[in-house]
Order: sequence, then C-alpha cells, then structure tokens
Amino acid sequence: MSVLTRVRQTNGETDLAARRWGRMRSQIRESLVERLGYRQIARIAEGEDANRSRAELGVSIAAIMNEGDYSALSLTERNAMTREVIDDIVGLGPLESFMNDDAVSEVMVNGTNSLFYESRGKLHQAQRVFESDEQVRAAIDRIIAPLGRRIDEQSPIVNARLKNGYRVNAVIPPIAIDGPVVTIRKFSNRIASLDELVGVGSIPPWYAWLLGVAVRARQNIAVVGGTGSGKTTLLNALSCEIDPQERIITIEDSAELKFTRHPHVVRLEARAASIEGRGEVTIRDLVVNSLRMRPDRIVVGEVRSGEAIDMLQAMNTGHDGSMTTLHAGNAREAVLRLVMMARIGIDLPASVIKGQIATALDLIVTMRCLPDGTRVVGDACEVPTGPEEEVELERAVSFDEGGRTWALEREPAFVEAALRRGVVTQEEVGRWRESLSGSRAPSRR
Repeated sequence: MSVLTRVRQTNGETDLAARRWGRMRSQIRESLVERLGYRQIARIAEGEDANRSRAELGVSIAAIMNEGDYSALSLTERNAMTREVIDDIVGLGPLESFMNDDAVSEVMVNGTNSLFYESRGKLHQAQRVFESDEQVRAAIDRIIAPLGRRIDEQSPIVNARLKNGYRVNAVIPPIAIDGPVVTIRKFSNRIASLDELVGVGSIPPWYAWLLGVAVRARQNIAVVGGTGSGKTTLLNALSCEIDPQERIITIEDSAELKFTRHPHVVRLEARAASIEGRGEVTIRDLVVNSLRMRPDRIVVGEVRSGEAIDMLQAMNTGHDGSMTTLHAGNAREAVLRLVMMARIGIDLPASVIKGQIATALDLIVTMRCLPDGTRVVGDACEVPTGPEEEVELERAVSFDEGGRTWALEREPAFVEAALRRGVVTQEEVGRWRESLSGSRAPSRR
C-alpha cells in the first residue's frame, strides 16, 4: 500500500503514515534549501509569474527525489509531494489547496493541532495541518504583508481583506492560547441575482419576484441571519433590482459586497487605527459622510454598533430603498439588537429608538442555514408604521424548515403601493397572484 493512500485512510495507521509523509516533505524542503540557497529560493518565490516560479521549483524538487531515497513514491505521490513542498515555499502551505477550491467557503486554522474547512455548508477536518507555530505565522505574514498590515505581540489581532475579496482574521499568542488562529472567509461570485438563488433552490420564484418588487418600490430592507447564512449573497442579488440610473453608496467594515452588475456604485470601507492609534475611520464616520455624497441609496454591509442610529436616520431623511444586514436569528431579535446598538450611538430612551425603527424600516428578511448546509431565504416581515413607542411586525412570508416550503401569509402592502406608482403593472401582479396556487397560508392579519 502506498504512503499517500495510508495518509488518506482513517484507520490506526493514519498517524504513523502522516508523520512519515511529513518527515519526507521536511527532508525535501531542507534539501531544496541546500541545493538552491535561501536567496535563490526567495528570488524564485517573489517572481511575478507564479506558474513559472512553481515550474522552476518543481524541476529542482524532481531532481532531489530522483537522486534521493524516494523510489517508494509512485508518480501520483511524487506530484502530490512536489505540490505540497511548493505550497510551503511560495504559497500558504496547507491552506493553498483550499484557497483554490471553489467549493470551499471558509478555512479555519486552530494552531498546529487542527485545520477545518467548510465545503457546501458542512465542516470537514483537513488531513494535513501546519507543522509549527512559526509556519502558521509565516502564512499569516504572507497574507497580510502585501496589504500593509502587521501582527505582533503588541497588536495580536488583525482583520484584513485580500485583493480577491476574501476576508481574513488572525489572532496570535498571547491572545490565542493554543497557538496562532486564522479564519479565512471566501466569497463566491456564483450567485449574483435573485434568478440564480431560485436556480439553486434558496427561494421560490414567487418569493424572488416579491423581493424584487420591494427593492424597486424603494422599501428599506434589513437582511438578518447568523454567521455564514448568506446575508451578503442576498444583498448582492437584491442589488440587481436597483435602477441603473441610481447612485449607490456601499459602506462596510470589510468590503464584501460586489454589486458588479450596477454601473454607479461607490464603495467605502472602514479603516482600523494605526499602531500609533491614529487614522481610524469607523462605519459610523462613513455613514455620516455618505449623506454628503449625493446617494440615492445607502447600503451598509453590516451594522454592529453605534452606526445603527445613523443608518436609521439616513433611512428617515429621504434615502428610501436603503439596505443593511445584521446578525439576528429572526425579525424580533433584529429589532431588539437595533435598539441596543442604536443606544450605543446615542443616549436616547428605547421608546424613541423604536419609533425611529418603525418609521425607517419597511421589511426584515431572514436568511437561514439549514442543518445540511443549505442556505435559504426564510421569513419576511413587514414593519408597518404603528405606535411610536413600539415596533409592530407583520409576517408576510413564512418558511417551514421541516417541509422546506414557503407560504405567503399575507400580501405585503408594498405590492399595491408599487402598482400605484407604476413600478409594476396590473398584468405582472395578476400573473404573480396566479402563481401563488398552493403557496398561500391563511391570513394572520
């Protein structure tokens, strides 16, 4: 049985085979340093053409394996070994294969003990891990150095965004007790419209049409859900429904929104303070500044703190059709979180904040991540203007997780409003109502 096969097995020989494979990888790496020298390897690794660098190193590694005692390795194993050694030198070591796998949406390094990745909504444990804390630190430095960021004992936490839009969080000792921790969130470009969400089964066509009308009718929308539930994906899809003539300002802590199909988008990103404690630009600063940039719509990637009150005030001062996301399990929790965050931004009674929410928000849509990893668009609740000291919620769409079905609880008021304003035609609304056969639930109004 080959070495690589035993490494990939899940029996008692796995650890022994993995250690043997790791020792061979270390030996080849050391032999490569002896053969080329650190300066030559650094020159090759820093080359502008990554494929050429890999090919050049591959030739040297092949020579080392031909000259050394590696005859037990099959051709497949030699190719795998060569790829892993090169990944260590010019790439991100064990992370490299996951970074290039479109099916992987998140990678989590827990020191040298374990490495997990999320693929198609489910967590898996990787077979290969980092060999030392130093190797993890080297990978972190390789990620953040081109971004002008640094991490050390004085600043043991770093948040960064790669050029491809991936979000990186790294924490090192003494904050991370068991060694350096790295979390990389990848963002797929596969889903870019409501039609594509329909195609993957995340939302039925009649519900997608309804959300599209909400955007075109300039409803202020909050998309809520847990981490990784698909909030950003839905926000990107909703952006396709915005009139191309409108000017959109997007504001984010770490830029994740694409809005690639819209011609007039201004993207703003918050900035952390420097090592000297200067230069910080918060989301709240950007929300306030965006009001001076002639926006038709303001989209805040995620509200986490005091900027919530500025977002609500922006929605209440003529910027209808604005959107945001926040972490919450459902619409009611979203309202409670908004009250809490808004009070961080301004010292006002909860009743006043609730009045702001009731007049600012029109629709709260919940994203759900099901146990099998499937992301779906869940309940949708309208926020009608009611008593000034309370936020009323009227559920328009419900989602049954057990049956994986959606039901229209009541027709949202914005459908008739959109009809009166000419956003949709009577014929379109008629076709939509006809398509609801079997999707209506008894009205709970």
